[in-house]
Amino acid sequence: MSHSSPIQAVIFDWAGTIVDFGSFAPTSIFVEAFKQGFDFEISLDEAREPMGIGKWDHIKAVGQIPAVTARWTAKFGQEMQDSDVDAIYAAFMPLQKAKVADHAEPILNAVDVVNDLKHKGIKIGSCSGYPRQVMDVLIPVAADYGYKPDYVVATDDLPQGGRPAAFMALKNAIELGATSVGACVKVDDAAPGIEEGHNAGMWTVGLLLSGNEAGLTFDQYQAADEATLTAARERARIKLGKASPHYLVDTIADLPGVIADIEKRVLAGERP
Repeated sequence: MSHSSPIQAVIFDWAGTIVDFGSFAPTSIFVEAFKQGFDFEISLDEAREPMGIGKWDHIKAVGQIPAVTARWTAKFGQEMQDSDVDAIYAAFMPLQKAKVADHAEPILNAVDVVNDLKHKGIKIGSCSGYPRQVMDVLIPVAADYGYKPDYVVATDDLPQGGRPAAFMALKNAIELGATSVGACVKVDDAAPGIEEGHNAGMWTVGLLLSGNEAGLTFDQYQAADEATLTAARERARIKLGKASPHYLVDTIADLPGVIADIEKRVLAGERP
């Protein structure tokens, strides 16, 4: 392994970035948890809306979507309370642990891209909106598929909390021994994860088609015509664009070109 890159670490999100094309494991489980906890229906689109933040906060944020608030209040006579969020989260956890392994397969080219980065001496960090007990299920299954990051932070590992704050990305930089956040890259499919990268002072890369915002399954992505892909890209671009990533590409398969460009910029003395 040679240290041939000025980039010291690349920190990846998990679902929709490295594994689980379309970020379906968390989305479908949110729908199920609302149903199981309160016999309350939410749509997949509503479940996707706040994706990227920690799961307890995500449930609360779904409850604050105006249409959901209206239906919840009509059904229960008041807005969703924190105790309701607790109950849905309690239903969510066992469902998520049971389901996450089914969605652990790496996204196309992910393992090759990661291994090529490792080969250049770049450390591989990772962080997730998943809590630690879900990550403990996902990490070994992903490893069986060949994805082995050098470090993993779960959203509840740090007392300060998760995205969009910088803590998880910075914890990766520290544990991976990166001497400069300006030599680190954060890759994510959701706006809070891109904001996390900005807040940590890192280069940021948004993924348009493999993640939550496009909402395509891998089969749909492979079968899609150009018009379908363009529409999905635009949907994702509007949402991710609010976080102003330095780069926007379709999937992790496009990352090597981005890394090459960032390397040039770092060598030229540019900072994120």
